[in-house]
Amino acid sequence: MTLSTVLDGVGREETFGLLDEVSKREIRRAILTAVAVPGYQVPFGSREMPVSRGWGSGGLQITLAIVGPDDAVKVIDQGDDAGVNAVNLRRLIVGHTGCEEESDSRVATIIQSRHRVPEDPLRADQTLVLQVPVPEPLRGVERDMREQQRMHAEAEYSRMWVALYEDIVRNGVVTKTTGYPCLVDGRYVLATTPIPRWDVPKLNQAEHLTLFGAGREKRIYAVPPHTDVEPLTFEDVPFEVERTPGVSCRRCGAEEAFLVSVPAADGTETWLCSDTDWCDRRIRTAQAARTTNGTTDNREAS
Repeated sequence: MTLSTVLDGVGREETFGLLDEVSKREIRRAILTAVAVPGYQVPFGSREMPVSRGWGSGGLQITLAIVGPDDAVKVIDQGDDAGVNAVNLRRLIVGHTGCEEESDSRVATIIQSRHRVPEDPLRADQTLVLQVPVPEPLRGVERDMREQQRMHAEAEYSRMWVALYEDIVRNGVVTKTTGYPCLVDGRYVLATTPIPRWDVPKLNQAEHLTLFGAGREKRIYAVPPHTDVEPLTFEDVPFEVERTPGVSCRRCGAEEAFLVSVPAADGTETWLCSDTDWCDRRIRTAQAARTTNGTTDNREAS
């Protein structure tokens, strides 16, 4: 799925999927506006979906508006293809569109996600759709919606900097993890919610299109390909991603991926890759290499 495909679909009349064509056209127009103005929150008429708002209805509407019968759709929750939310949304999308279901992020054309960007670098022919619970980055420093709109219009983000400064003064480091504020294309501050800081650098100058959908808040925004995404940070306090020195994935041994802590039966904690598909492929690759090496060694011994 590419931007040109979305553009071609604005005038499409045939019925396909769960949404009616009027709804799809509105969502596609909102997507095109969001792509034209990176980081700007575009309001849209969020429809009632067969999932509760706050459980992926915004991302679901975007996916249903842009998906075609030739697409391969991957849905993940916390990086896991087998999560309850991911399974239900994937079943809903595939069941109503007949598109292909895919778990390999290298093959999928549309990847709908909550909380993670896949470890595999995405290509220009892929679209990442992120489910967003809270799209407004200024909500933590300003509750009045009219004042939020004024601050965005005037690019008045001084309170964001003050909030980051106070966090450093109190804790010594910036403790904000998900929803880390970023300046997009040098203009709008965007909430990267709900992805962790680990995934924020993947949005900067990316090859793929990233679409953010907030169904409850009725907002869509985007990061187009080859767009600057700069985390708000101070010159003397550089931006850092989450790291736990000395730990690795219990299953595949990876240290270079985003790891999550899982309690063990004995009360200790163990670490696993958040991206389960990426982890599984590493294991299969290692097993295949050991099998090949073992076959080679047996031939040499004989």
